[in-house]
Amino acid sequence: MEYNVSGDNLQLVTLQIQPGEKVFAEAGSMVYMSGNVNMEAKMRGGLLKGIGRKFMGETIFLTEFTSAGGQGMVSFGGTAPGTIKDLDIKSGNHWMVQKDAFLVAEDEVEMSVGFQKKLGSIFFGGEGFILQKLAGEGKVFIHACGDFVEFTLEPDQVLKVDTGSVVGWEDTVQFDIERVKGIKTMFFGGEGIFLTTLKGPGKVIIQSMNLSNLASALAPFMPRQNTSGSSGGLVGTLIRS
Repeated sequence: MEYNVSGDNLQLVTLQIQPGEKVFAEAGSMVYMSGNVNMEAKMRGGLLKGIGRKFMGETIFLTEFTSAGGQGMVSFGGTAPGTIKDLDIKSGNHWMVQKDAFLVAEDEVEMSVGFQKKLGSIFFGGEGFILQKLAGEGKVFIHACGDFVEFTLEPDQVLKVDTGSVVGWEDTVQFDIERVKGIKTMFFGGEGIFLTTLKGPGKVIIQSMNLSNLASALAPFMPRQNTSGSSGGLVGTLIRS
């Protein structure tokens, strides 16, 4: 399967699929496709996996794409400004990624629910309790907010990251959290009370900005609707004057 990732901050991945090839994607992620591509909603993996996807905040159904009568073209995009990255999933290992990261994958890839194993990571790690587990074998594309920075950690090498900024990691990487040292640093350092720690060996992907931070930065500039009571009071004041 050939593919091309285009764009800068609003990227698309365009796949060239041959007859007999199949890819599946998150519902609603398709942007455009050629006329000979067929798509069909499927509950991949049965009802239990469908329910699991619902817990991840995704749809129960995924959309499958196939080509008829020659090579087909289909393009996919994320729901926020960010980056698309391809992962090569090999048999015997898997990746854990943010619950909204999955975009599209080859048919042999298995997407299922993953869980944080340590209690502290669940409440303070920033990635949440429920994750996406990518296993099987094949190419998968993930998407997240911001730009990506990739690291290959050596055995016992530790990387400390702002909570919520980890996009994904190989299953060989140990994920944990630790408290920031020093009272002044915790409350006035601006980085929060906890940091995520990633211990090698294995690959990890970090994002330059997560969606939560982006929403917080935009919040002061969003329009706010006045309540009916306030509007009524203003109108009444104008009439009396």
